[in-house]
Amino acid sequence: MKRIFTLLFFLTAVIALNAQEGKRLTILHTNDFHSHLQGFGPESAYTPGVADNDPTIGGMARIAGIIDEVRRQNPGSTLVVDAGDCIMGTLFQALEPETGFQHALMKKAGYDVVAMGNHDFDFGPEAFAGILRKATRRGEIPLMLMGNAVTDRNDPADDAFEALIVDGLVKPFAVKEVNGIRTGIFSLIGKDASESAPYAHPVTFEKIIPAAKKLVRSLKKEGCDLIICLSHSGIRKDKKGNWSGEDVKLATKVKGIDLIISGHTHTLLMEPLVVNGVPIMAVGDNGRFVGRIDLMALNGSIKLEKYEIIPVDDRATAPDEIQSEIVLQQQKINETILNSLGMTYTMPVAVAPYTVSYDEYGKAADSNLGALVADAIYDYVNHEGPGTDIAIVAAGVLRDPIQPGVQSVADIFRVMPLGSGNDNVPGYSLSKMWITGKELKNITEILLFTSATASSNYPYYSHLRIEYDPEGGLFNKVRKIEITDKEGNVQEVNTDKNDPKLYSIVANSYMADNLGLVKKKTFGLIKVEPKDSNGNIVAGMDDFIMDFNDVQPGIQEGKEWIALLKYLQRFKPAEEGGLPVIPDYYLNPENSLVPVSRAK
Repeated sequence: MKRIFTLLFFLTAVIALNAQEGKRLTILHTNDFHSHLQGFGPESAYTPGVADNDPTIGGMARIAGIIDEVRRQNPGSTLVVDAGDCIMGTLFQALEPETGFQHALMKKAGYDVVAMGNHDFDFGPEAFAGILRKATRRGEIPLMLMGNAVTDRNDPADDAFEALIVDGLVKPFAVKEVNGIRTGIFSLIGKDASESAPYAHPVTFEKIIPAAKKLVRSLKKEGCDLIICLSHSGIRKDKKGNWSGEDVKLATKVKGIDLIISGHTHTLLMEPLVVNGVPIMAVGDNGRFVGRIDLMALNGSIKLEKYEIIPVDDRATAPDEIQSEIVLQQQKINETILNSLGMTYTMPVAVAPYTVSYDEYGKAADSNLGALVADAIYDYVNHEGPGTDIAIVAAGVLRDPIQPGVQSVADIFRVMPLGSGNDNVPGYSLSKMWITGKELKNITEILLFTSATASSNYPYYSHLRIEYDPEGGLFNKVRKIEITDKEGNVQEVNTDKNDPKLYSIVANSYMADNLGLVKKKTFGLIKVEPKDSNGNIVAGMDDFIMDFNDVQPGIQEGKEWIALLKYLQRFKPAEEGGLPVIPDYYLNPENSLVPVSRAK
């Protein structure tokens, strides 16, 4: 197989390998795979069984082919690991609680060890326990690691997860002897990742530095020659362009770690980042790349001989047995979820003539995807739901770009795949609440503040325009708020605390929950009391979930990804009878947040 991005990286002088026979260890690694079993960008072009230069990248079958080839080249000396968040990101996740499909498939693909990430807890600790139990009934699964989880012995809500630990299905660390090299492996979930796991309760996570020190000591007692940390904590560049983050601190403050394979921040390192003599590796997200680490044990020490980034593209040979299982699971998704919605997994929805994207670690204001999604939610709620004045979406729920080409249902779901509601349809439910003009100002102020340090909190609004002073004081940046109604009429919002006028705002249920906790999170400095249409304060956030069909019994929930799909279907086709085309407006849409000078 042709390789590109090959990088030779020597920590010491070149070793004269002929001087003494050494032992080799090859480590293949991924992170933040997020259930991208079919690849992405777009899936309609994905043909893993044919070498036809299709542009779609990733896919579990292709990764399995890469693993198989490397193992043939290095018999008995290859270890395959993942640094967390292997699930949650595509329609395949929706069947995991019932089938435990992916973990068993990863073992068949060649994975030895898989660390847990924050998204493994998105269904809750008990549901994740059920996923692993069901996976073991399908066959063998990779060794699952979680090194700093703390369960609550007095709370039955995590008993099933505790049972996984007791039964050895989840371990804090492991020792794998490969080609005579005794390798210790442990995993961690960092602070930022743990804060992104609200449904992990009552499971909590010990701070990574003290946890890592204890785990390293345990592995030293096991007589390990090499210690690897699978850290779902992450690295990123600071404002000065220097590498920082929890895994940089980990390498600096914890002695005894030989390698850190980093996840969570979706960072792609084209060569190892060496901190305090410790190489840190990370290969982005969604199975786009596989990292290859070649080590040599010689004269009592282990050297990093070579590091290589392997693109998961059309050149990889995809085993038929892996892809066949994926296709069968895809059919189950149709039968269980999509057919009742009048959809299929591969159903074409629209054409994207250009990339619509969001870079979580770039400049959020430059995203055209955020504006598209916010407009889609507004349009969906006002055409098929009970209507709203404003729609809002946070950058953190935008997971995949829309790549040029024909977009299928599966492609659209991947844009916003997180969460679940109270029905059989995956994805966060849409919620609607009423707030005063003063509370709307409070919300926009807190989002401006929090997005300055956490880009995932950056808000995209539809039918709302906010003028703000970037140099304004704490919670005193917003200067003017305007709402544009469906007919295009512009109204300035009165933000005086005595004005009783209410405005409706729609967001996903996760964000709505957080808006309801603004007072608590700001230690009482900012107050927001979500209300119903009559102005009555509502304590239970589930009461804000919208019903999109009040004729049927129960609540017919609306989902963000369905809002986007429906919006795309409303665009005009390039020719009669063709698929709708995303208009040029979203190449560079107008930003709802407008910075103004202090003087204005």
